[in-house]
Amino acid sequence: MALAALCEDSDWGSIWGDVIQHRFSTDGELDGHALGNLLIVALWQILDDPIEGLDQMAELLGARGRVLPMALEPLDIEAQVRGLDDEIRTVSGQWQVATAEGRVESVRLIPERPRVAQDVIDALGRADWIIVGPGSWYTSVLPHLMIPEIAEAIRNSPARRCITTNLSVGAQEAEGMTSLDMLDVLLERAPDCRFDALLADPTTLDDALELAEAAQARGIRTLLRQVSVGDGTPHHDPVRLAAAYRDLFDDAYGDVEPAHAEHEGTPHRTSGASAPTTEEDLHGSDG
Repeated sequence: MALAALCEDSDWGSIWGDVIQHRFSTDGELDGHALGNLLIVALWQILDDPIEGLDQMAELLGARGRVLPMALEPLDIEAQVRGLDDEIRTVSGQWQVATAEGRVESVRLIPERPRVAQDVIDALGRADWIIVGPGSWYTSVLPHLMIPEIAEAIRNSPARRCITTNLSVGAQEAEGMTSLDMLDVLLERAPDCRFDALLADPTTLDDALELAEAAQARGIRTLLRQVSVGDGTPHHDPVRLAAAYRDLFDDAYGDVEPAHAEHEGTPHRTSGASAPTTEEDLHGSDG
């Protein structure tokens, strides 16, 4: 969760970052739920204020930064999922949709037009950059673009906007999808929103070069950098990711020729480095 990523760099922050991300494994109703979400709900009920509850949670964790809720009321998510047997079924709940076996055909929020805090709208309006992704594409990334007020605030913000892709695709909710498919799904949800940049890891995505070319064709500059830990697992390295964002914010793009484009004479905008062989105010800033 976003608060865990902002935990202070200390033993305290490390321990509590793990604690709030712990998911219960049980035969009961808590199965799959994160402890952090339960603590946040408790604070909301005690304080009767979702923003104050998140601020108190951040203080407990020593978070460097602020997390704001997408909505001021509980949200549910419902998806139509096509299974491996080609049958379509309805799946409800964030965890259930995110881990559903099959391919999500459509998704909706309930309610579709929730109330949004003014703090959220103001933060988007003050941002230098708005980063969309990474995360569970259908349950953590796309919902920001599905709430009308937030989508409008992102579209109207003077911020620059970046899409950060996931380190792996094609499993669970995105069964059979490629990175390009996921980019298309996101852009379809935000037809009037201009994105300035895309960050992808060419050491974990087999289609990174094709993705970069497709983004470039849509007017989105691409930064290809290794941001994974490099051990074959789809986990981000915080230092590498921070360095990539630093270059992105500094406009430190370079030119790299994809192997198959060398014979076509097509320039390609990427990070300026070949892919290694190993494996969440004029220009606008969780998600």
